[in-house]
Amino acid sequence: MKPTLLILAAGMGSRYGGLKQLDHLGTSGETIMDYSVFDALRAGFGKVVFIIRKSFEKEFREMFVSKLEGKIDVELAFQEIDKIPAGFTVPADRVKPWGTGHAILMAKDLINEPFAVINADDFYGAGAFEVMAKFLTNGISETEYAMCGYQLNKTLSDFGSVARGICSVDADGFLTDIKERTSIERKNGKIIFTENDKEVELDENVPVSMNFWGFAPNLFNHLEEKFTEFLKTGTANPKSEFYIPFVVDDLMKEGKVKTKVLPANATWFGVTYKEDRPATVAKIADLVEKGLYPKKLW
Repeated sequence: MKPTLLILAAGMGSRYGGLKQLDHLGTSGETIMDYSVFDALRAGFGKVVFIIRKSFEKEFREMFVSKLEGKIDVELAFQEIDKIPAGFTVPADRVKPWGTGHAILMAKDLINEPFAVINADDFYGAGAFEVMAKFLTNGISETEYAMCGYQLNKTLSDFGSVARGICSVDADGFLTDIKERTSIERKNGKIIFTENDKEVELDENVPVSMNFWGFAPNLFNHLEEKFTEFLKTGTANPKSEFYIPFVVDDLMKEGKVKTKVLPANATWFGVTYKEDRPATVAKIADLVEKGLYPKKLW
């Protein structure tokens, strides 16, 4: 059975200033998601599921889904703030979505096979899809998941701070710990993040999670359990989010899963901020010029 690619595209891109998922960055007007689907298809994935917001379904179908018809199976799932378990209510002051863990949970009824999860606005590189497809086909189990690891210094923006999952890895290549760090930036030649008003330096080469995960479908059962726990304790803060790295970290500490860190062996870049756009356009054009992608994908 071919693995599925799950793309998290429900975020509205507030820092970027618009629906960056649908921004035309490729040499023939492609989005970053086009390149992700193209890479996944040639790596052996058989289906793609997009998590989006219902409010832009029509635009998404017209601009994106229609061109994939006949090339790969496509499904849509919707992340909405009121899609929570029975017995819970959305706090009146809650305006943010519930986070990446909740977004993945929205695809539970659409995925019954091993699957990868990626962000819509990150360019992960063909090599990352190849290594993940191989793992999902040959190495995945209900007790062994995976993530693609990227070097921190290759994942920063020149135009503002970023959030990254900072990873610790054992001698066998398994993840031992992951800490979500926010406000990471390069400052005075060092990479730092701020915690409790103090600046803490990070190793430039430390592996980080860019939300490229490989899961068995039993993850959905874990997510349901963990999201219920989160709602019992995390609703007081209207901005609290149910992040997938937190779930994976909990499952590892409980001894339920191990997570293999797969060297990405690929070029990563993204568009966190509007100012990142020109460099991203130039990088894609360079990959096309080198013959790694056709000038027109579809």
